[in-house]
Amino acid sequence: MFPSRRYFAAFALALSCGLAAAQNAKPIKLMVGFPPGGGTDAVARILADKLKDELGVPVVVENKPGAGGQLAAQALKASPADGTVLFLSHDHTISILPLVVKNPGFDPAHDFAPVAGFATFVNSYAVSGGTPAKSFNDYVAWVKTQGNKGAVGIPAPASTPEFLVKVVGEKYKLDLVSAPYRGSAPMMADMLGNQIAAGVGSVPDFIENHKAGKVRVVAVLGAKRQAALPDVPTFAELGLSGLEDMPYYGIFAPAATPQATINHFGQALSKVLVMADVNEQLTKMGLTVGYMNSHQLEQRERAYTQVWTKLIKASGFQPQ
Repeated sequence: MFPSRRYFAAFALALSCGLAAAQNAKPIKLMVGFPPGGGTDAVARILADKLKDELGVPVVVENKPGAGGQLAAQALKASPADGTVLFLSHDHTISILPLVVKNPGFDPAHDFAPVAGFATFVNSYAVSGGTPAKSFNDYVAWVKTQGNKGAVGIPAPASTPEFLVKVVGEKYKLDLVSAPYRGSAPMMADMLGNQIAAGVGSVPDFIENHKAGKVRVVAVLGAKRQAALPDVPTFAELGLSGLEDMPYYGIFAPAATPQATINHFGQALSKVLVMADVNEQLTKMGLTVGYMNSHQLEQRERAYTQVWTKLIKASGFQPQ
């Protein structure tokens, strides 16, 4: 029995409605609070490229650098809560900035809705190719030959890398000064040009230049060595404990975004993360890939914030 004309008419109507819906669907802007070329930007572009196919709409990475992601976070707060503007961020902007800045212009607990998390990572300490140091202990010894003084690049002021520089200086009795940059990309440019001898940032910030022999990662945070850097010791191995809690990467939306919209994006992200090529790329960058739904990301963010609230208070740092 052949389909009737009514069947074909209904099918054509459904097809035209579906095409119209697809054409009317708005692109998704995925904001990044750091300049192009850094680790966070690279992660965002890997995910955006696959998400566009899963969601059926363009996913465009928009870099909005400034103040360690603060400008991007403020922009997210002011964005429409319809799922068209999202913010891909790591721990610094969401968990640390509100602890170290008096008036950041946003409150993550009230202004943002966690969408999904996708990875954890560790920060690391690297030296430029212009230094003779081959290991962290070599670096400490070298700084002592420089009058016990040294400048260390950090991707943003009042960040976990800045606190690490402070802890390292106190532990090894070095006069280390943090040199803040507007993201990891300009910091890396100065390290590659031997304008600064050392830097602290996430493993994804350093991994490619480390593999190329242009910089040397000499220590990592975390409870164990990283699969991407098996020969690099942890700070705990070097005698500096208490910094094992791992930072996270997540995606956030404006607070009033409907849960159904959040779930839809989260489900698409979960499918992207199990793609072999995506998993391989992120793992090679030094990330530990693992999907977290909106509730799990919220729990992870709260736990991490609690850890660093104690560490920051213990350091005597005063919000600025």
